[in-house]
Amino acid sequence: MSVSFSAGSIENLKSRVDIVDVIGQVVPLKRAGSNYKGLCPFHGEKTPSFMVSESRQYFTCFGCGAKGDVIEFVKRYYNMDFVEAVEKLARDYGVTMETRSYDDHRGEYYEINRMAARFFYDAFTKKANRGYSYMEGRGIAPATLKKFGIGYADGEWDSLYRFMVSQGVEVKKLQELGLVSTGKGKCYDRFRNRVMFPIINTSGKVIGFGGRAVSPEDSPKYLNSPESRIFQKKNNLYGLNISRKAAGDEGFLILVEGYMDVIALYQSGVHNVAASLGTALTENQARLIHRYTKEVVLSYDADRAGRAAALRGIEILRKEGSKVKVLHVTDGKDPDEYVKKNGRDAFLELVGNALSYGEYKLESAKLGYDLSIDEDRLDYMKKAVEIIAAMSPLEQEIYKKKMAGDLGVAESAIDRELALREDRRASQTAEAGRKTRREEDAPEEREEISPLEKTLLKLVLTDDDYLPRLAEETEVELSLPARNILEQALQEKKRRPDSVLDAAQLIEGLPETEGRTLQQLMEEILLDPEHEKVYEECLRTARSEKLAKREQELLTMLSMADEGGSQEQIRQMTDELMRIQRERKNLR
Repeated sequence: MSVSFSAGSIENLKSRVDIVDVIGQVVPLKRAGSNYKGLCPFHGEKTPSFMVSESRQYFTCFGCGAKGDVIEFVKRYYNMDFVEAVEKLARDYGVTMETRSYDDHRGEYYEINRMAARFFYDAFTKKANRGYSYMEGRGIAPATLKKFGIGYADGEWDSLYRFMVSQGVEVKKLQELGLVSTGKGKCYDRFRNRVMFPIINTSGKVIGFGGRAVSPEDSPKYLNSPESRIFQKKNNLYGLNISRKAAGDEGFLILVEGYMDVIALYQSGVHNVAASLGTALTENQARLIHRYTKEVVLSYDADRAGRAAALRGIEILRKEGSKVKVLHVTDGKDPDEYVKKNGRDAFLELVGNALSYGEYKLESAKLGYDLSIDEDRLDYMKKAVEIIAAMSPLEQEIYKKKMAGDLGVAESAIDRELALREDRRASQTAEAGRKTRREEDAPEEREEISPLEKTLLKLVLTDDDYLPRLAEETEVELSLPARNILEQALQEKKRRPDSVLDAAQLIEGLPETEGRTLQQLMEEILLDPEHEKVYEECLRTARSEKLAKREQELLTMLSMADEGGSQEQIRQMTDELMRIQRERKNLR
C-alpha cells in the first residue's frame, strides 16, 4: 500500500508553514534586503550564497545550485523522501493532511521477482549448467554463490515464461518487470544463457536482475532489468542489503563498479562493499549510503571514464555530508582481479593508502600537464586554486603546502591567487544578491547546455568515433550537464563497445533534467553530413570562447593589481594577454 496527498492539501501545508522559520531553525539567517542570507547547509562555503525568499517561499544557493520550496528543503536536509518530509512538516506545525491509501500492486511485483529469483537459483544449483561452470571458473565458492542468491537463465527461449504462466502470473506483469519480451506475436524470456545476479533492496525485496552472458558471442555482456515501479537504478546499490551492517561496523563503505567486484571482495573477507547499478553515482544513492555510514572509499577504474566518475561521485557524496577517499587498483584492472591475485590484506593496504578527496582532485587536475613547462604549471595552478578554495580553512593550509611543493612556488603566491578568486566570488555574490532584490521572483539558476555543446553531443551520439576525441579534447570546456551526458555515453560505450550508442538508453540512466535535454537536442539539432567539418568548426568556436574568457580574467586581474604586487606576475599576465589577443584576431 502507498500513501498520497491531495494537491489542495499540499498547498494548504505550504501556506501554513513559513520557509524562513523552517530553515532558520537549522541555518543562521540574516536579512538581506527583502530576502534572507546564510551559509548553505548542502556544501561547504565561507561566503554566504544561500538565499531564502520569504515572499516566494523559496530557497536558492548560488554556490551549489540547490533550490526549491520548503518540502524540498526538508527532504534534502533531513535525508527524507517526499512523504516523510510532508509528514514531518505537518506534524511539526500541527497541519492535518488529507491522505488516501491505494494499492499499487508493489507486493505482487515483489513476489513475482522472488519467484523468478528462485527459478533462476534452482536452475543454477540443481543440475549442471554453463552458468555454474562460469562462476566456478571465476573462483567463486558455493557458500558465496548462495549468499548472493546467484542464479542461471538457461539457453531456452521460454523456460521462465512457461513456469510463470503455469503459476498463474499475468504476462503483462512479467513484461512490466522486464522478465519477458514479445515479438511476432510470441512471448520469450528476456534473460537467456546468463548468470543471474538478483538485485535486492535493503528491505530484502528482489527488485530486479542483472544478467552476465556466459558465451562470448552473446551481446550485450551485461543485461539489466529495465526500470519499473519497484526498480529505479538511481535509488539502489547492489550488495548493500548484505553489506550495510559491515559498513556500519567498519565505519566506511567501499563502492565499486561491478557485481563481480562486490562478490569477489566479499568472498575474500572484505564485507563492507557495494556497487552502483551501471550508472553514475546519484544523489539518492549517496543519501542511501549516508543512512549506514558517513565514510566512503571509491574504487573505480583508473581510466578516463573511471576518473570522471570518481570526481563526480566525490562531489555528490560530500554534498550529502560523507567523507570520501579514492583508490585505484595498481595491479589488475579491477578489485575482482586484484583481490584474487594478491589477497585481502593487500587490498586493505590499498584502502588504507587511498587518497583523500583533496589529494585525489589535485592529482587528477595534473593529468595532461607537464609541470616542467611554465604555461602548464600556470594552467594547473588555476585549476588547483579552484579546488583548494572549496576546502575548509584547515584543509586549505594542508593542501596549499602540497601544491606549493609540487609547483616550486611560495605559499604566498597561492594565497594571492586565492584572495583574487575570493574577491571575484564576493563581487559575483553581491551582484546576485542585488539582482534578487531587484526581482520579485528568486531566480532559479541552472547551468545550461550551450548550442555548441548540443551540436557536439549530437555529433558523438550520431557518430561515436567522435566520442573518445571529445572526451580527450582540452579546448572544449563543457558545462556540468554536458559533462554528465558525455560521461554516461563513455560508460555505456565501455560496457557495450561493439554496439551503437542508444540515446534512449542513455536518457534512462541520466537525471530527469539532463535526460530531457538530451531528448530535445536529439530531436532539434540538425547536422551537416560532413561530420569532420562540423567537429572542426565546433573546436574553432570553443577555442575562441575559451580565449575570450581567459582574456576577461586577465583584464580583471590586471585591473586589481597594485604597485605593491609582483611586477613579474604582472608582466607575465600582460604577455599572456597580448598573446591571447593576437590569437583571437587570427581566429577571426
